[in-house]
Amino acid sequence: MTAVSYQNVVDWLISAQHPVDGLGGWMIEWCERMVEAGLPLWRVGIFVRTLHPEVFGRNFIWSRGASEIQMGSVDFEIQNTPEFQASPLSIVFRDAVEVRGNPHGPEAERFPVLVDLRNEGATDYLALPLRFLDGMVHAISVSTTQPGGFDPDHVAALRVIIEPLARIIEIIALRRTAEVLLDTYVGNRAGARILGGQIRRGHNDTMQAAIWLSDLRGFTALSDRLPAETVVQILNHYFDCQVTAIRGHGGEVLKFMGDGLLAVFPIDEYVGDAGHVCARVLEAARESRASVEALAFPVGDVVERFRFGVALHVGNILYGNIGGGNRLDFTCIGPAVNLAARLEKIAGRLGRTVVVSEVFAKACRHDWRELGEFPIAGFARAQRVYGLAEETPAILA
Repeated sequence: MTAVSYQNVVDWLISAQHPVDGLGGWMIEWCERMVEAGLPLWRVGIFVRTLHPEVFGRNFIWSRGASEIQMGSVDFEIQNTPEFQASPLSIVFRDAVEVRGNPHGPEAERFPVLVDLRNEGATDYLALPLRFLDGMVHAISVSTTQPGGFDPDHVAALRVIIEPLARIIEIIALRRTAEVLLDTYVGNRAGARILGGQIRRGHNDTMQAAIWLSDLRGFTALSDRLPAETVVQILNHYFDCQVTAIRGHGGEVLKFMGDGLLAVFPIDEYVGDAGHVCARVLEAARESRASVEALAFPVGDVVERFRFGVALHVGNILYGNIGGGNRLDFTCIGPAVNLAARLEKIAGRLGRTVVVSEVFAKACRHDWRELGEFPIAGFARAQRVYGLAEETPAILA
């Protein structure tokens, strides 16, 4: 690999317009350019640590002759596994140094991955740190089947290319991190809008949606008698019971408010799928009810059990940036949200888990039981409320 040939790859890295939606297609082109320039690559792995509450890192594997990149992810437990601790990558992540190994040499006894590579015909392996500007260390590994392995010119070329390579991977990874953080803190639909440029106060849209508003029964008393750390653990388990069901049925969680949860299920007004959406919302509510009822949290010698309530409504909402100065919240407001909040309080008074508005009951065919008309603060007329016929109201203390 000559200086001229690998300089062409460097120029491409620096000057070309690279995609920001993932490493897959871009990595194939980069690896193929490296091979054309004279580097005898057989397999390349890029390993990027992430800023995600559940994912420690993602890996992207290119193999010579393959038409697609193999992608995977690992959780934080990977750090405690013998496989990771006996991997060259653990040294790269920890010490930010190169690690080279001959699959046919004595170092194969130290790194089991070299034995696997030797069995597949590899003759050399090199892992290098990818240093991002924030100081975090990621990694790339390269291996070859060329007799004798990489020569000194190959290794020198990799060391020259690694810095511009790290910058491109960092840009792509930062875009991915922004998407993950927005999904985590504001939801995927809102996150896409923010990343698309809707970041100014007044960027709002009106949309029709089924609205979900729930809370945990007896939360104030629970918070008073249990340590704060225990209450946080309970809330996390409790919210898990709902979030999985909500997202699984097409909803988006917009906000956690103490023990309260606000979610929306968008309705396509042109398709007219309100009935279909509301049926999914009801199924999510029933799944959440079963999960909360099954939740048992041991505290000392006592096992805590829980109840929750959820109000479901359908209406138009204002969806977008609301706030003051440079502190904004991407959320939804409107009379429909206010009504859902009032219905949730009625659910608590009636000892019901699920209550729905008249609009929701009409949109979703089900065996409803009319619970009566109730005056609602801020609304001109009383609202008719419905519950599930199958549900037995809890005895209120």
